[in-house]
Amino acid sequence: MTSPNNPMIMEEVEDPIANSTEVFKIAASRQYAGYDYSQQGRFVPPDMMQPQQPYTGQIFQPTQAYTPAAPQPFYGNSFEDEPPLLEELGINFDHIWQKTLTVLHPLKEVDGSIMNETDLAGPMIFCLAFGATLLLAGKIQFGYVYGISAIGCLGMFCLLNLMSMTGVSFGCVASVLGYCLLPMILLSSFAVIFSLQGMLGIILTAGIIGWCSFSASKIFISALAMERQQLLVAYPCALLYGVFALISVF
Repeated sequence: MTSPNNPMIMEEVEDPIANSTEVFKIAASRQYAGYDYSQQGRFVPPDMMQPQQPYTGQIFQPTQAYTPAAPQPFYGNSFEDEPPLLEELGINFDHIWQKTLTVLHPLKEVDGSIMNETDLAGPMIFCLAFGATLLLAGKIQFGYVYGISAIGCLGMFCLLNLMSMTGVSFGCVASVLGYCLLPMILLSSFAVIFSLQGMLGIILTAGIIGWCSFSASKIFISALAMERQQLLVAYPCALLYGVFALISVF
C-alpha cells in the first residue's frame, strides 16, 4: 500500500491540470492573434463603410448662388471725374463772388437759391478782415467781433424763425450777416487813416449802417419769401451793425 505523501503520485495527479492550462492558453493566443485592439468599442458594419475616394488633385470650389453687384461710383472710376477739393469742402468761389456783389450792390436783384446756402467761408474771411483793419487802427478787438457776431446771429435766428413761415437755419443766418459785414470793413479801413468822431465820420457811419442793414434785410426777405416785412427785419440788423460801427469809431 502506497503512502499518500509519495511525490511520484502527486506529480502524476498535477500533470493533467498543467497540460490542460497550456492547451487553453495556446488556443486563446491563436484565436485573438489577428484582432486589432485599437478598434475595440468602434465596430462599424461592413455594409455601412464607404469606400475611400481617390485624390484627384482638384480644389473644391463651392458655387455661389448670389453674386452681389459692384457699387457704382458716383463720380466715376477715374480721378478726372472726381469733383475739386474746394467743392467737396463746400467752398464755391463763384457763389462767394455773387454774394459779395449782391452786398456791394443792394439794389441788384437777389438770387434766393444762392443766398439760402450755408456758406461760412466768406463770412469768416470778412470777420478776419474786419478784425485786421481794427488792428491796424490800434484796436485789438477780435474777441468782441466774434462774440458780438455769435450773439447777433443767435438773436436773428430766433427772430426770423418767429416771423417767417418756412423757417431758416442758423448757418444761413450767419452766412447772410457775415457777407453783409463787408461795408463795415470799408468803415474800419477809413478809421485807420481818418478820424470818424467828427460830423463827417458820423454821417459816414450812419450811411454804412444803413447799407449793411438794407442789404441783409433784402437778402432775408428774398430767401424766406417775407413780403412787406423788410423794415421789420432791417431794424434788428441795424442794431447789430451799429455795435460794430461803435467799435470802429471809438
